[in-house]
Amino acid sequence: MHLKFSQDIKFLLQRLGQQPLSLGDVLAETSERGFSLVIVLLVLPFLFPVPPGLTGPFGGACLILSIQMALGRRSPWLPKKIATYKFPRGFTQIILSHLQKVTKILEKITRPRLAKIAENPFTWRLNGLCISWLAILLILPIPLTNPIPPVGILLLAVATIESDGLLMCVGYVFTVLTSFLFGFIIYALWMAPSLLPQVFQ
Repeated sequence: MHLKFSQDIKFLLQRLGQQPLSLGDVLAETSERGFSLVIVLLVLPFLFPVPPGLTGPFGGACLILSIQMALGRRSPWLPKKIATYKFPRGFTQIILSHLQKVTKILEKITRPRLAKIAENPFTWRLNGLCISWLAILLILPIPLTNPIPPVGILLLAVATIESDGLLMCVGYVFTVLTSFLFGFIIYALWMAPSLLPQVFQ
């Protein structure tokens, strides 16, 4: 089974390999499905070793798009500064080299199901809200946490493209667990200054 998202992503990456494209160019080509499709493209790099400096523009664009989803918009928009951002050199080769690994896993667990959930208009907003929250966690400067929120974002975005209500539910659970994890990490960092003197007594 070939998933729609993997075919679309591969086509976009081939385009990126032929000529430099901006985020605005990609959105213009993908229209409504560009919300989830571009979000997948934005978070894929965080699952693998990539050049530094992508968290700001990629995380910011992901947040802006997902907020629009949460508000119920069906036509994506990005500020000019972000829309004109061109994907860095070497990005295409990095993602293409790892895309097949991700696709193989998702092809085993993703298919259209639970249509009442997947096709509910409220679900579009809920997915956008969850992705927005995970994008905020991704942007936060907390060490060793970059790969975690992108997994949840990827699950929700792919589930939206593939109309997989069950995978959406998995994404919701992952979002809650990730929130608890980040809450614990932030609490631990907050308490660390007062705990260190006791440890070294």
